[in-house]
Amino acid sequence: MDRRFGIILPVYSIPSRYGIGSLGKEAYSFVDFLSKSGVGLWQVLPLGPTSYGDSPYQCFSAFAGNDYFIDLDKLKDEGLLTEADLAGADDGWDPQFVDYGRIYSTRYEILEKASERFFSSPDEDYFEFTESASWLEDYALYMAIKRSFGMVAWTEWPEEYRDRRPEIIEAFREEHEDMLRHHRFCQFKFFSQWKALLRYAHRNGIEVVGDAPIYVSMDSADVWSNRDLFRLNEKGYPTVVAGVPPDSFSETGQLWGNPIYRWDEQKDRVYEWWKRRVSSASILYDYLRIDHFRGFDSYWTIPADEETAINGEWVEGPGIGFIRFLKNAAGNMKLIAEDLGLLTPSVKALLRDSRLPGMKVLEFAFSGEGESDYLPEAYHVNCICYTGTHDNDPVCPWLDSLDEQSLEFFSEYMKKKGLTPDADGMIRLGLSSEARFFIVQMQDLLETGSGSRTNLPGVQEGNWRWRLTADAITEALSDRIMSLVKEYGRI
Repeated sequence: MDRRFGIILPVYSIPSRYGIGSLGKEAYSFVDFLSKSGVGLWQVLPLGPTSYGDSPYQCFSAFAGNDYFIDLDKLKDEGLLTEADLAGADDGWDPQFVDYGRIYSTRYEILEKASERFFSSPDEDYFEFTESASWLEDYALYMAIKRSFGMVAWTEWPEEYRDRRPEIIEAFREEHEDMLRHHRFCQFKFFSQWKALLRYAHRNGIEVVGDAPIYVSMDSADVWSNRDLFRLNEKGYPTVVAGVPPDSFSETGQLWGNPIYRWDEQKDRVYEWWKRRVSSASILYDYLRIDHFRGFDSYWTIPADEETAINGEWVEGPGIGFIRFLKNAAGNMKLIAEDLGLLTPSVKALLRDSRLPGMKVLEFAFSGEGESDYLPEAYHVNCICYTGTHDNDPVCPWLDSLDEQSLEFFSEYMKKKGLTPDADGMIRLGLSSEARFFIVQMQDLLETGSGSRTNLPGVQEGNWRWRLTADAITEALSDRIMSLVKEYGRI
């Protein structure tokens, strides 16, 4: 891996006339911008279909793509949509924030019209896709049943659907084949459009960094169709859930609520589900960031009836044998370990033994005074340096939030490095580090304010909404980035 510079921009943040980013011409324009600027990496957030709260880390499937990202203009060019179908679909959107409620209430109907026209004469590529995507039928069935019951969680479905009774499921399949076909169509179009965009990125020297949450959503096709792989009771409810214990950031910890894997059962099946998951991701990305890597060493389990994460316990994870399995399953796709959080000696040993690059976050280096594993002096080549992740403030509002002691430490440190104590200096600090890759949020380059944060952990609403406006991509910004990557040897 050569020294490179990367930018984090979620697909939903790409400028678009339809209220949310898509895989259309604006995405291709962003790739052009990256290439022209000497940027080699584009990091995205998980691409799955989001559930309540709109978090890409809580999806209806670990395999499927988000229908919202399908480019409607491309469907119109293919004759699957008309101008009349799109009338009003591009009116009244806030250019700075995604309105998920409006998209949810309008996008299904538009895509349904496209799928109806498509099946009057489906092409051969569609059938090849449906045959090769082993996860697709369970996902289409899950979404069709879910929609027929008002989108409630599968644990609230009638017992015969919750438990997948064969005769009931088969009867539903026959009666609602049109709904299943619609969801297959949407996945076909998402994957076709993403693969075309990925090929374009590769032709322009750009590689894509994807993101895989360690856990899956409880309300997902993955859990519904693989209940024996998770720690659930006879009715499908979790007995324990995932989270992290109390720390300096939270007195009660974080109660994520995701179901916990039955690692013994996963191992008995030679990690078949994980193999399919990673193999599927290798079609979409060049690099895959494995979220919450420390959970493979040990993970925090919380009784499902607890209201906070305080009363949990550490349980031993699958360890280095599983990591080696993942690396093999990934094929040519390279893995990145999100090794943030409580790093015990055993977690550090697992990262070392795995030989995967870990993460270094510059914002974490200045929360106190003195030595820190996140200061550039502690870096080695095999790591990825970030200003901050999607869970952190962009640099400008982060600087505004620093207490007096931390700000003084930051300012003195930057002065010793010959750098200005601002966003530009912070970017230069990362660029000059030994880290193989240095990646920033797009907001850092634009020096945006507090309203541009991607996600505030622990807050259920108002996240995952920030949009990049079309006028923010300028020749001057491209020239500035090119100058920086040349200066620091990361072109």
